[in-house]
Amino acid sequence: MDIHAGVIALTAMAVIAAYFSVRTGLRIFRSATKLKYYSLRRQRAADGWKLVALSLLLVGFAYWLPFHGEPLAYIYFPPSPNPSLTPTITPTPTITSIPSITLTPTITDTPSVTDTLTPAASPALPVAIEAIITSLVTPNAEAAFSRIEFSTEYDGVFAVNPQTVFQNPLGHMYGAFSYDEMIPGVQWTAIWLRDGSLVHYETKPWDGATGGYGFTDWNPPLHEWLPGAYQVQLFVGMEVKVVGAFMVEGAALTASPTLTRTSAVSPTPSRTPTATPTRTRSAVSTATP
Repeated sequence: MDIHAGVIALTAMAVIAAYFSVRTGLRIFRSATKLKYYSLRRQRAADGWKLVALSLLLVGFAYWLPFHGEPLAYIYFPPSPNPSLTPTITPTPTITSIPSITLTPTITDTPSVTDTLTPAASPALPVAIEAIITSLVTPNAEAAFSRIEFSTEYDGVFAVNPQTVFQNPLGHMYGAFSYDEMIPGVQWTAIWLRDGSLVHYETKPWDGATGGYGFTDWNPPLHEWLPGAYQVQLFVGMEVKVVGAFMVEGAALTASPTLTRTSAVSPTPSRTPTATPTRTRSAVSTATP
Protein backbone atom coordinates (compact mmCIF):
# COMPACT_ATOMS: atom_id res chain seq x y z
CA MET A 1 0.00 0.00 0.00
CA ASP A 2 1.41 3.41 -0.95
CA ILE A 3 1.15 6.62 1.08
CA HIS A 4 -1.88 7.94 -0.78
CA ALA A 5 -3.87 4.73 -0.24
CA GLY A 6 -2.84 4.66 3.44
CA VAL A 7 -4.04 8.23 3.96
CA ILE A 8 -7.41 7.40 2.40
CA ALA A 9 -7.75 4.32 4.63
CA LEU A 10 -6.89 6.28 7.81
CA THR A 11 -9.35 9.03 6.86
CA ALA A 12 -12.15 6.49 6.39
CA MET A 13 -11.33 4.80 9.70
CA ALA A 14 -11.37 8.17 11.52
CA VAL A 15 -14.78 9.04 10.09
CA ILE A 16 -16.21 5.63 11.06
CA ALA A 17 -14.79 5.90 14.59
CA ALA A 18 -16.25 9.41 14.95
CA TYR A 19 -19.68 8.10 13.92
CA PHE A 20 -19.69 5.31 16.51
CA SER A 21 -18.31 7.63 19.19
CA VAL A 22 -21.03 10.25 18.80
CA ARG A 23 -23.64 7.50 18.54
CA THR A 24 -22.51 5.98 21.83
CA GLY A 25 -22.42 9.43 23.47
CA LEU A 26 -26.04 10.12 22.49
CA ARG A 27 -27.10 6.77 23.95
CA ILE A 28 -25.39 7.65 27.22
CA PHE A 29 -27.25 11.01 27.29
CA ARG A 30 -30.58 9.24 26.88
CA SER A 31 -29.78 6.69 29.59
CA ALA A 32 -28.62 9.45 31.98
CA THR A 33 -32.03 11.11 31.89
CA LYS A 34 -33.60 7.94 33.30
CA LEU A 35 -31.40 7.86 36.45
CA LYS A 36 -33.01 9.06 39.68
CA TYR A 37 -29.89 10.20 41.49
CA TYR A 38 -28.38 13.53 40.46
CA SER A 39 -24.74 12.53 41.00
CA LEU A 40 -25.05 9.40 38.88
CA ARG A 41 -26.96 11.31 36.21
CA ARG A 42 -24.26 13.98 36.12
CA GLN A 43 -21.45 11.41 35.91
CA ARG A 44 -23.19 9.57 33.09
CA ALA A 45 -23.72 12.85 31.18
CA ALA A 46 -20.02 13.70 31.59
CA ASP A 47 -19.12 10.36 29.98
CA GLY A 48 -21.39 11.21 27.05
CA TRP A 49 -19.73 14.63 26.58
CA LYS A 50 -16.31 12.95 26.50
CA LEU A 51 -17.40 10.69 23.65
CA VAL A 52 -18.88 13.63 21.73
CA ALA A 53 -15.62 15.57 22.15
CA LEU A 54 -13.68 12.52 20.95
CA SER A 55 -15.86 12.33 17.83
CA LEU A 56 -15.15 16.00 17.06
CA LEU A 57 -11.42 15.37 17.37
CA LEU A 58 -11.70 12.40 15.00
CA VAL A 59 -13.60 14.49 12.44
CA GLY A 60 -10.94 17.19 12.64
CA PHE A 61 -8.20 14.58 12.18
CA ALA A 62 -10.01 13.12 9.15
CA TYR A 63 -10.19 16.60 7.60
CA TRP A 64 -6.52 17.42 8.34
CA LEU A 65 -5.07 14.13 7.13
CA PRO A 66 -5.55 14.35 3.30
CA PHE A 67 -4.71 18.07 3.03
CA HIS A 68 -1.73 18.31 5.38
CA GLY A 69 -0.85 14.81 6.54
CA GLU A 70 -0.14 13.37 3.08
CA PRO A 71 2.29 16.17 2.00
CA LEU A 72 4.00 15.84 5.39
CA ALA A 73 4.39 12.09 4.86
CA TYR A 74 5.99 12.63 1.43
CA ILE A 75 8.64 14.85 3.07
CA TYR A 76 9.82 11.98 5.29
CA PHE A 77 9.07 9.20 2.80
CA PRO A 78 9.72 10.56 -0.73
CA PRO A 79 8.31 8.42 -3.56
CA SER A 80 10.75 6.12 -5.28
CA PRO A 81 11.12 6.30 -9.07
CA ASN A 82 9.31 3.80 -11.26
CA PRO A 83 11.15 0.52 -11.87
CA SER A 84 13.14 0.56 -15.07
CA LEU A 85 12.11 -1.49 -18.05
CA THR A 86 13.49 -5.01 -18.32
CA PRO A 87 15.69 -5.22 -21.40
CA THR A 88 14.51 -7.61 -24.09
CA ILE A 89 16.83 -10.58 -24.50
CA THR A 90 17.56 -11.44 -28.11
CA PRO A 91 17.94 -15.22 -28.50
CA THR A 92 21.10 -16.37 -30.26
CA PRO A 93 20.66 -19.37 -32.58
CA THR A 94 22.76 -22.33 -31.40
CA ILE A 95 21.52 -25.14 -33.66
CA THR A 96 23.51 -25.92 -36.78
CA SER A 97 22.49 -28.32 -39.55
CA ILE A 98 25.85 -30.17 -39.59
CA PRO A 99 28.01 -30.39 -36.44
CA SER A 100 31.22 -29.78 -38.37
CA ILE A 101 29.87 -26.83 -40.38
CA THR A 102 28.69 -23.59 -38.83
CA LEU A 103 26.12 -21.76 -40.90
CA THR A 104 26.91 -18.08 -41.16
CA PRO A 105 23.85 -15.94 -41.85
CA THR A 106 24.32 -13.77 -44.91
CA ILE A 107 21.10 -11.71 -44.66
CA THR A 108 20.58 -9.36 -41.75
CA ASP A 109 17.12 -7.92 -41.21
CA THR A 110 17.50 -4.19 -40.84
CA PRO A 111 14.43 -2.52 -39.34
CA SER A 112 13.11 0.40 -41.34
CA VAL A 113 12.47 2.36 -38.14
CA THR A 114 14.82 2.37 -35.17
CA ASP A 115 13.36 1.86 -31.70
CA THR A 116 15.73 4.38 -30.15
CA LEU A 117 14.10 7.79 -30.11
CA THR A 118 15.99 11.04 -29.76
CA PRO A 119 13.98 13.85 -28.15
CA ALA A 120 13.95 17.20 -29.90
CA ALA A 121 16.50 19.67 -28.62
CA SER A 122 15.30 22.42 -26.25
CA PRO A 123 11.51 21.81 -26.20
CA ALA A 124 9.51 25.02 -25.81
CA LEU A 125 5.90 25.68 -24.89
CA PRO A 126 3.90 26.71 -28.01
CA VAL A 127 2.76 30.32 -28.04
CA ALA A 128 -0.89 29.35 -28.55
CA ILE A 129 -0.85 27.21 -25.40
CA GLU A 130 1.17 29.78 -23.45
CA ALA A 131 -1.58 32.33 -24.14
CA ILE A 132 -4.25 30.28 -22.30
CA ILE A 133 -2.31 29.72 -19.07
CA THR A 134 -4.46 30.83 -16.12
CA SER A 135 -2.42 29.95 -13.01
CA LEU A 136 -0.59 32.72 -11.10
CA VAL A 137 1.30 30.34 -8.78
CA THR A 138 5.10 30.55 -9.14
CA PRO A 139 6.54 27.15 -10.15
CA ASN A 140 9.04 25.41 -7.88
CA ALA A 141 12.38 25.08 -9.67
CA GLU A 142 13.12 21.94 -7.59
CA ALA A 143 10.08 20.06 -8.94
CA ALA A 144 11.19 16.72 -10.41
CA PHE A 145 9.57 14.06 -12.62
CA SER A 146 10.60 10.50 -13.36
CA ARG A 147 10.80 9.04 -16.87
CA ILE A 148 7.47 8.62 -18.66
CA GLU A 149 6.30 5.04 -19.25
CA PHE A 150 3.70 4.39 -21.94
CA SER A 151 0.98 1.76 -21.99
CA THR A 152 -2.61 1.26 -23.08
CA GLU A 153 -3.48 0.17 -19.49
CA TYR A 154 -3.12 2.06 -16.20
CA ASP A 155 -3.74 0.60 -12.73
CA GLY A 156 -4.01 3.92 -10.90
CA VAL A 157 -0.29 4.13 -10.02
CA PHE A 158 1.83 2.45 -12.72
CA ALA A 159 1.56 1.83 -16.44
CA VAL A 160 0.77 -1.87 -17.01
CA ASN A 161 3.41 -3.61 -19.16
CA PRO A 162 4.98 -0.37 -20.49
CA GLN A 163 6.52 -0.40 -23.97
CA THR A 164 8.24 1.92 -26.42
CA VAL A 165 6.87 0.40 -29.67
CA PHE A 166 3.14 -0.16 -30.27
CA GLN A 167 1.23 -1.76 -33.14
CA ASN A 168 -2.01 -0.46 -34.57
CA PRO A 169 -4.88 -0.54 -33.83
CA LEU A 170 -4.47 1.52 -30.65
CA GLY A 171 -6.99 3.06 -28.28
CA HIS A 172 -6.46 4.86 -24.97
CA MET A 173 -2.76 5.67 -24.36
CA TYR A 174 -1.34 6.55 -20.92
CA GLY A 175 1.96 8.17 -20.00
CA ALA A 176 2.63 7.40 -16.30
CA PHE A 177 5.25 9.05 -14.09
CA SER A 178 6.16 9.88 -10.50
CA TYR A 179 6.81 13.38 -9.21
CA ASP A 180 8.04 15.35 -6.19
CA GLU A 181 8.28 18.95 -4.91
CA MET A 182 5.19 20.09 -6.84
CA ILE A 183 3.09 23.05 -5.66
CA PRO A 184 -0.74 22.78 -5.81
CA GLY A 185 -2.21 25.33 -8.20
CA VAL A 186 0.89 25.71 -10.41
CA GLN A 187 0.26 25.46 -14.17
CA TRP A 188 1.38 22.20 -15.78
CA THR A 189 1.12 21.20 -19.42
CA ALA A 190 1.45 17.94 -21.37
CA ILE A 191 2.09 18.17 -25.13
CA TRP A 192 1.73 15.19 -27.48
CA LEU A 193 3.61 15.39 -30.80
CA ARG A 194 3.69 13.10 -33.83
CA ASP A 195 6.77 13.55 -36.04
CA GLY A 196 7.18 17.02 -34.53
CA SER A 197 3.56 18.16 -35.12
CA LEU A 198 1.16 18.89 -32.25
CA VAL A 199 -1.69 16.36 -32.06
CA HIS A 200 -2.95 16.75 -28.47
CA TYR A 201 -2.31 18.76 -25.31
CA GLU A 202 -3.70 19.37 -21.82
CA THR A 203 -2.90 22.31 -19.55
CA LYS A 204 -4.44 23.23 -16.20
CA PRO A 205 -3.51 24.16 -12.61
CA TRP A 206 -1.95 21.26 -10.67
CA ASP A 207 -4.63 19.55 -8.56
CA GLY A 208 -2.47 16.76 -7.11
CA ALA A 209 -0.30 16.48 -4.02
CA THR A 210 3.31 17.65 -3.64
CA GLY A 211 4.61 14.18 -4.42
CA GLY A 212 3.29 10.89 -5.71
CA TYR A 213 2.24 9.37 -9.01
CA GLY A 214 0.38 10.81 -11.99
CA PHE A 215 -0.30 10.36 -15.70
CA THR A 216 -1.19 12.12 -18.93
CA ASP A 217 -3.42 10.40 -21.48
CA TRP A 218 -4.84 10.65 -25.00
CA ASN A 219 -7.83 8.73 -26.37
CA PRO A 220 -8.41 9.77 -29.99
CA PRO A 221 -10.52 7.92 -32.58
CA LEU A 222 -8.75 4.81 -33.90
CA HIS A 223 -8.17 6.30 -37.35
CA GLU A 224 -6.11 9.17 -35.83
CA TRP A 225 -3.38 6.81 -34.55
CA LEU A 226 -1.16 7.31 -37.58
CA PRO A 227 2.21 5.52 -37.61
CA GLY A 228 5.23 7.59 -36.64
CA ALA A 229 7.43 8.83 -33.81
CA TYR A 230 5.42 10.22 -30.88
CA GLN A 231 6.80 12.44 -28.17
CA VAL A 232 5.28 13.69 -24.89
CA GLN A 233 6.70 16.79 -23.19
CA LEU A 234 5.76 17.75 -19.62
CA PHE A 235 6.07 21.41 -18.58
CA VAL A 236 5.75 23.06 -15.18
CA GLY A 237 5.07 26.69 -15.89
CA MET A 238 7.27 27.47 -18.92
CA GLU A 239 10.02 24.96 -18.05
CA VAL A 240 10.12 21.49 -19.56
CA LYS A 241 10.67 18.80 -16.93
CA VAL A 242 10.73 15.50 -18.81
CA VAL A 243 10.36 14.23 -22.38
CA GLY A 244 9.15 10.74 -23.27
CA ALA A 245 8.86 9.03 -26.64
CA PHE A 246 7.35 5.95 -28.26
CA MET A 247 6.74 4.54 -31.75
CA VAL A 248 3.51 3.51 -33.46
CA GLU A 249 3.79 1.04 -36.35
CA GLY A 250 1.22 -0.26 -38.79
CA ALA A 251 -1.50 1.52 -40.71
CA ALA A 252 -4.29 3.13 -38.71
CA LEU A 253 -7.84 1.91 -39.05
CA THR A 254 -9.86 3.66 -41.73
CA ALA A 255 -12.81 5.69 -40.51
CA SER A 256 -16.11 4.13 -41.54
CA PRO A 257 -18.05 6.31 -44.03
CA THR A 258 -21.40 7.62 -42.87
CA LEU A 259 -24.25 6.96 -45.27
CA THR A 260 -26.82 9.74 -45.63
CA ARG A 261 -30.18 8.78 -47.09
CA THR A 262 -31.51 11.36 -49.53
CA SER A 263 -34.99 11.26 -51.05
CA ALA A 264 -35.24 11.51 -54.79
CA VAL A 265 -37.52 14.28 -55.97
CA SER A 266 -39.23 13.70 -59.30
CA PRO A 267 -39.11 16.74 -61.50
CA THR A 268 -42.49 18.35 -62.06
CA PRO A 269 -43.19 18.78 -65.75
CA SER A 270 -44.14 22.25 -66.75
CA ARG A 271 -46.21 23.13 -69.70
CA THR A 272 -44.58 25.46 -72.19
CA PRO A 273 -46.97 27.19 -74.53
CA THR A 274 -46.21 26.54 -78.20
CA ALA A 275 -46.73 29.37 -80.59
CA THR A 276 -48.95 28.45 -83.57
CA PRO A 277 -48.21 30.35 -86.79
CA THR A 278 -51.21 32.19 -88.33
CA ARG A 279 -51.59 33.50 -91.81
CA THR A 280 -52.28 37.18 -92.24
CA ARG A 281 -53.96 38.38 -95.42
CA SER A 282 -52.82 41.76 -96.66
CA ALA A 283 -55.09 43.89 -98.81
CA VAL A 284 -53.64 44.99 -102.15
CA SER A 285 -55.12 48.10 -103.73
CA THR A 286 -55.33 48.22 -107.56
CA ALA A 287 -55.49 51.57 -109.39
CA THR A 288 -58.24 51.79 -112.15
CA PRO A 289 -57.43 54.04 -115.13
